[in-house]
Amino acid sequence: MSDPEHAWRTNYRHPGPWDQALPPLSMVDAFEESARRKGNAPLLDFLGRHYSFAETLDGANRVACGLKALGYGPGDRIGLFLPNVPHYVAAYYGILKLGATVVNFSPLYSVDELAAQVADSGTRLLFTLSATALLPTALKVLDKSGLERLIVGSVAGALPPTKSILYRLFKRAEVAEKPNDPRITAFSQLIANDGACVAPQIDPQTHLALIQYTGGTTGVPKGAMLTHQNLSANARQVAKLDPDLGSSLDRVLGVLPFFHVFANTCVLNRTILTGGEIVMLPRFDAAQALAAINRTKPTALPGVPTMFQALIDHPHAKSTDWSSLKYCISGGAPLPAELKKRFEAETGATLIEGYGLSESSGVVSANPYRGEGKSGTIGQPIVATRVRLVDKEDPSRDAPQGEPGEIVLAGPQIMAGYWDRPETDNTTFCHDANGTRWLRTGDVGQIDEDGFIKIVDRLKDMISVGGFKVFPKHVEEVLYHHPAIKEALVVGMPDPRMGEVPRAYVALNEDAEQVTGDDLRAWLNPQVGKHERVDAVVVRKKLPKTMIGKLSRKDLLLEIAAEGGRPEPLPFREGA
Repeated sequence: MSDPEHAWRTNYRHPGPWDQALPPLSMVDAFEESARRKGNAPLLDFLGRHYSFAETLDGANRVACGLKALGYGPGDRIGLFLPNVPHYVAAYYGILKLGATVVNFSPLYSVDELAAQVADSGTRLLFTLSATALLPTALKVLDKSGLERLIVGSVAGALPPTKSILYRLFKRAEVAEKPNDPRITAFSQLIANDGACVAPQIDPQTHLALIQYTGGTTGVPKGAMLTHQNLSANARQVAKLDPDLGSSLDRVLGVLPFFHVFANTCVLNRTILTGGEIVMLPRFDAAQALAAINRTKPTALPGVPTMFQALIDHPHAKSTDWSSLKYCISGGAPLPAELKKRFEAETGATLIEGYGLSESSGVVSANPYRGEGKSGTIGQPIVATRVRLVDKEDPSRDAPQGEPGEIVLAGPQIMAGYWDRPETDNTTFCHDANGTRWLRTGDVGQIDEDGFIKIVDRLKDMISVGGFKVFPKHVEEVLYHHPAIKEALVVGMPDPRMGEVPRAYVALNEDAEQVTGDDLRAWLNPQVGKHERVDAVVVRKKLPKTMIGKLSRKDLLLEIAAEGGRPEPLPFREGA
């Protein structure tokens, strides 16, 4: 259709109008306003220990004052090398209160990966934990980079008293000793102050709140620069999706990692803004998540498709009380229609597919929480978000009428650019005749007459078969209709005659070991176009996944290259 915005103005299926204003708001002001309203109401539940809004804000104030006393201030980049623990929340908001910029780092990073991003961002100080999975890596980076100081917290200190004792007794092997080094400060020492230092003024529109690293179009990590307004706007946009907001219990199960932009917006910032409660788990474990659902009765669960699959496949799923769970938002990867149907049937919750990028602060679009959505689409844009389709070869022009095009975005949540890489602006953004700046996503999509968006594939993932374009996602969707297939990825393989040919890699359900790749190839190829037919279906025990559990085409290509299957991996950019 020529004007998708008409559909969003006249047939918008999210609560309220599409074109709402989102005035400038700093993340600090958002948190302090919620703390004034909620006071001693619970904000965090960490394995049974509760932290109120007032207590968490006090911790953030003390972090800010402790950092100021160490000589840090506005504009400094300060890193978080942490899983989902209470330290993360206090440090995150304390850094923002200081006027400094948070830099998120995955706890799964190797020494070289962490050191490279510390150097790229100019991170001066790093928060971490006294855990064997984290502290040794942080110490090596402290010695080999420009990093000046570590702040080291204790997991045991954040647990309820009985669990804290058990942790010290039985998890000793997971605790790393903090060396006696003047460059290392205990978290408890950092916050040993009254939290009463004066905070700087923050301009939400220009003040950088977060540097969030993403793979970039060449696979080289680049830091998306997100302002306070970017983050607060996206938190408000996500909150406005919920038709029950303010009228019922708001308790979110936080199993997605906070260091990832999806959880940063949909779990942390959004719930602090709304005055809800976050049930925090340090990492995703299906048994632990099901136990938390039984114990805490959450109302919402943001996650990725593999997470929802793992929950309903677990032996404890049948004995889990799902009755409190209302809405689950799925992102990070396409949501198979069969998984949505099965999850909703077995839990009674609504599973909604959404879409976003690190560059968009987390969320761009979603299907409606209530009412008619469209399976297989990423829904309609969230409030105040504009979406267009541009020509796949020339982003200065609109896509031809009725044809797929590259999805481009504009809205208050769109990043300022990539950190220290102004030269990328010309390829990252395009401009229309009115001078509006649009973020290029690299995703190819269509928009139907109701304003629902469907992703066809990644621009860089298209496979060229004798001059014909093959979208892997289409072939994968067909594969998911086979009852034996649990996971599927399709990639292009070099071919001397056709240039490239599609090849499928699959993981099977547990009761389907007898199914072979030849069986699957014979079943698949008659159902797809001639140029889409795969040369083989390769069965693997598992397919590679990203840090948040979504299938990773990039890592599969790297594995294939390491096995000698491809001369080099295709370029690929991870989204949210």
